Amino acid sequence: MSRHRLSKKGRYIAWATTGVVVAAGAGIAAQASMAATAWPAQKTFTGRAFDTCTAPSLAAMKAWNTKFYGAAAVYIGGKNRGCAQPNLTASWVKSVNSTGWKLIPLYVGAQPPCQKSANPERFTASTAASVGASNAKDAVAKASALGMKAGSPIYLDMEPYDVTNKACNDAVLTYVRSFTKTLRNATYRGGFYGFSSSSAKAIATATATNKTDLPGNLWYALWDKKNTTTTDWPWNPAQYTDHSRGHQYLVNSKETRGGYTITVDRNARDAPVAIIG
Repeated sequence: MSRHRLSKKGRYIAWATTGVVVAAGAGIAAQASMAATAWPAQKTFTGRAFDTCTAPSLAAMKAWNTKFYGAAAVYIGGKNRGCAQPNLTASWVKSVNSTGWKLIPLYVGAQPPCQKSANPERFTASTAASVGASNAKDAVAKASALGMKAGSPIYLDMEPYDVTNKACNDAVLTYVRSFTKTLRNATYRGGFYGFSSSSAKAIATATATNKTDLPGNLWYALWDKKNTTTTDWPWNPAQYTDHSRGHQYLVNSKETRGGYTITVDRNARDAPVAIIG
């Protein structure tokens, strides 16, 4: 995401050290059955979205409502969130939603023990499950306080790490499963943001025995400047086909609309957004 923890240069370095993108993987990573709970209908947005580190002012959001973008991602919480959010309140969410914007909640949770970056919160193999659960409970509380109702997705932000480190990768999957299961128990949909060469790859290519409780929505960072969620999908084309993909295709784009200049990342979306009301 835009400068929330790593610089663009730092992100490219981290990306390069985790390996190349491969079109591999079998099966579908999905959430376990939701049949036991009466779930609100999914609210889906298909089109172009942006994310930026600090939620823009209400005036800026109104000025940017030109139909080029139809949705915006906002960082709702997490100890590793890199920016203050003076604008992000329940009133802001309600007002922005009333003008037609769709919102995508992001939570910057704990990061892997093998990740090469400085983060206030990390998990280990022994704490992965408990930290995942506590992070998810906090994410639900933050989303609810902002007026993002049950049935909304919450996207867990996982930055690049060495997926060839089996112990680390196993810890990540344990953490993500715990986070997603806890979300589901609170009737929030699981989502995941990660890099196509590392963190998103770990989710998409998890073995059959590791797929239980993985998030049902995958948002992959692949900076190829292609506004699509299909033609550059790096993995099995049968995965995440039910309106459950996001693609961050361009980062650190300085744009001016209606007199307001914001540096954003561009995304192609065909996935759930927050239910607000």
